Amino acid sequence: MRTPTPMIVGIVLGPCGLVLNLTSTLAPSWRDVTGLPDMPRDVIQHQGIWDICNEQISDPTNKCNIEDTFGYFNQLPVQVARGLMPSSLAVTVVGLIVTSLGVRCWQEMPHHLLAGLGGLVLFVSGLLSLIAVSWYNHELYVLPSPPSTTMRVAYCLVLGYLGSCLEIIGGITLTISFGQCCKELRLKKSTMNSRNATRNQQNLSTVGAISSPISSTPVPRQSWNPMPRSYSNSLDVLEGERTWSKSRSERNLPCDSDV
Repeated sequence: MRTPTPMIVGIVLGPCGLVLNLTSTLAPSWRDVTGLPDMPRDVIQHQGIWDICNEQISDPTNKCNIEDTFGYFNQLPVQVARGLMPSSLAVTVVGLIVTSLGVRCWQEMPHHLLAGLGGLVLFVSGLLSLIAVSWYNHELYVLPSPPSTTMRVAYCLVLGYLGSCLEIIGGITLTISFGQCCKELRLKKSTMNSRNATRNQQNLSTVGAISSPISSTPVPRQSWNPMPRSYSNSLDVLEGERTWSKSRSERNLPCDSDV
């Protein structure tokens, strides 16, 4: 049996979302800040949820572990993202393990119940990362920053949105397996009911045959009749015709044998 299409979509989109969310969690580029005071104009500060880095375009250098002097890491959206993104990664790994056990990678027929449960776990993991990314994006311009600076969305937010959407879509497609599981349960139930009905009918016919009285009237035997013989006659029926055939030239009257 071929692997169903919803399972293929889910098992492909799930790992893709995991890679994108992992990159979004570890890379320090959720928000880009430009126009920093006492800094060259081509310096861009990349702010993530774990680290802050300064990148200078004219001199390709990247300095990380910049001190947080504005209380950026203490803000609630950053703290929530620190908790939800690793949780989403862990839940995604669990969902992929359950899904791989349900898909027909290890067995001849797919296990629709396990595949549906794995899809449900992937859907939850996508929601966790989407909440973190959406909340941070909503508070992007409210988070503290140096005065007279320009802020814009960095690539980690884009990767977080894409990874969350891929996991949600993959989870939804895998949860379609619950419908196939229900169909199999109904089919098994109807098969069991038909077998029980056939068994009951056989039992009733057996009980009826045992309980019916045995007739004591002897059955008359049929007499054996031999095969009838073919008819034979000892008389020579053509004797007169032979006599007529001899005197045929003498007689002109018609005869039955002429006909």
